[in-house]
Amino acid sequence: MHEIKMINNSSGKEVTIRERFFQLFQACPIPKSEMLQNLGLFINRQDLTRILFMNDLYKKALDVHGIVVEFGVRWGQNLALFESFRGIYEPFNHNRKIVGFDTFDGFPAVHEKDGNRDFISEGAFSVTKGYKEYLNQILEYHEKESPISHIKKFALVEGDATEEINKYLDANPQTIIALAYFDFDLYEPTKKCLEAIKPFLTKGSILGFDELNTPDFPGETVALKEVFGLDKFKIARSPYSSRQSYIEIT
Repeated sequence: MHEIKMINNSSGKEVTIRERFFQLFQACPIPKSEMLQNLGLFINRQDLTRILFMNDLYKKALDVHGIVVEFGVRWGQNLALFESFRGIYEPFNHNRKIVGFDTFDGFPAVHEKDGNRDFISEGAFSVTKGYKEYLNQILEYHEKESPISHIKKFALVEGDATEEINKYLDANPQTIIALAYFDFDLYEPTKKCLEAIKPFLTKGSILGFDELNTPDFPGETVALKEVFGLDKFKIARSPYSSRQSYIEIT
């Protein structure tokens, strides 16, 4: 069995409650033909706030020309949401490509600026073996649910993003980045990818972050401070979520 290492800040009581709720999910008597249409039954408040935040983040980039990039895909929920948002808000914008970068093996390495918490270690936040291929099928499905599905408008880039981002941008010099979301958690890949995409941003581009000002993952904030500075932009947050944040290039 492939070991998956990740952080869990839930209390014992919360874990027990969620385990019982998952049992309810597994025992759901709703017919399979209606199950997907009723997933709102099982989305808790915390997960719903994240979806609402991602929706607002996407909307902020609607009038900005360019692609959407996520650094740190993991299970790929954000990419699937971005595809759905594109289908809702701009179904005929075939230029709005969605690109995700991930090792799909967890953290490749850690830096001293990432702190010393025991869950920040090589291999943490990995996924199950062969998951990229599964995720690719999920994203293909979402693309087929929207217009002009014959044009592929997403890409999964596997490997060390600090290297792969430069390869991608070299191969696609036309790239403008309207929205980039950072969920690496770590200092070095966040810094190097911020540096790489900086020349490809435009006025109005949105940079979203998952762990700014988070004591468990100090490296992400340090990386932003070193590349853009903390005094150049307003670091905004959504009323839905206490953790996720974003800046707008002005």
